[in-house]
Amino acid sequence: MTEMLRPGDAGYDQELAGFQTAVPRRPDVIVAAASAADVVEAVRYAGEHDLPIAVQSTGHGVAVPFEGGVLVTTHRMDGVRIDAETSTARVDAGVRWGAVIEAAAEYGLAPLSGSFPGVGVVGYTLGGGFSLLGRRYGLAADHVTAIEVVTADGELRRATPDTERDLFWALRGGRDNFGIVTALEFGLVPVTRLYGGSLQFGTESLATVLRAWRDWTAGMPREMTSSLAMVPMPDLPMVPGPLRGKHVAQIRIAYLGDAAEGGRLVAPLRAAAPPLGDTLAEIPFTESGSIANEPPFPHGYRADNATVSELNDTMLDAILDHAGPDAPVPTVVLLDLLGGALSDPPEHPGVGWDREARFTVRALSVVDDAGTAAINAAHGKLFDALKPWSTGKLLTFVYGDSDAGTEASKVYSPADLRRLAEVKAAVDPANRFRLTHNVEPARDAG
Repeated sequence: MTEMLRPGDAGYDQELAGFQTAVPRRPDVIVAAASAADVVEAVRYAGEHDLPIAVQSTGHGVAVPFEGGVLVTTHRMDGVRIDAETSTARVDAGVRWGAVIEAAAEYGLAPLSGSFPGVGVVGYTLGGGFSLLGRRYGLAADHVTAIEVVTADGELRRATPDTERDLFWALRGGRDNFGIVTALEFGLVPVTRLYGGSLQFGTESLATVLRAWRDWTAGMPREMTSSLAMVPMPDLPMVPGPLRGKHVAQIRIAYLGDAAEGGRLVAPLRAAAPPLGDTLAEIPFTESGSIANEPPFPHGYRADNATVSELNDTMLDAILDHAGPDAPVPTVVLLDLLGGALSDPPEHPGVGWDREARFTVRALSVVDDAGTAAINAAHGKLFDALKPWSTGKLLTFVYGDSDAGTEASKVYSPADLRRLAEVKAAVDPANRFRLTHNVEPARDAG
């Protein structure tokens, strides 16, 4: 077996560290996997010793705290292969989106990556994958063609729409409940450039800009993907002067059309209020991470979300009240425009994505700024206020040590949860992969 680390060993803490620093974990054993064979051996070791098992690539989506068990780290598994003839990519378990973006660009192609290129491909995709190109091309999970996964019996399986069909369905949305993915194959799209960037507005313009963006979204074509982030900027030298210490509204734009038409489409937003910043321009897709310009350094955070059917004035007032400049806990709110291809039924659907929703509302708070109890209370009040219009929530945007035993029932429909439980019973009857937002195996399966 490759390197195995135990508490107290040199390198243990470094191997355990990931992007999310607020969720405590202390596995008995960390297996630093460098190949699919290493993963197979780690899973068999966990089975022989009756231990639960979890996986970590970049550590962005760490869901729940745990002590004991086996943690398999996959960041050393970094192979990327592009097939230009079929417009597909094959990536190993530890690959980040930035590597795929660069490799695909050499062939005039792009992946359905998200706002931050440092996120791991596998975890993002198994959560659905809400892309910068999502309203034109749909979810990243809808473009997956094959998944190689080590299940609890220590077998390496290949799940496709034609083989291991139930497992293929369950993994794309059910995430790491069913095994450890060692490789992923998926389609790429013919994108080399876009009109993108952000418009930034100050504290005094928040209410106006929220309503302007909400109204503007109603007439947008599928080629336009957009979100609005409401961000309390720290008063620190690293923050640009005009934004420093302000509660900023950042409208993010990714438009698959020419720059002139993009400029025409966003003109109403530019006119909504005096902008503090404007980075909109035609850019190569390799620079797509600059649109949101998210912090690249590890930190501790908690987050929750709701999908909603609309964004009426009452809802926007609630967002300002519970997560605006006067909120008791500093909170980043992100509003994502859905619809377009994100609502289209794909040929091979996964599970856990609300295709009827019109927007997502996400709330994220840095744990350094407030205790977890205060964050939970603040987020609870916000989503309670939005509940009359909520259609559900997305598991991929739940971060932190929330109650792992209840989240699945809040995300999946009763029918989907039942089917997931049956798949779980077939591939992990002992519930070895439970150190996550857990789907328990159906006890009466078979």
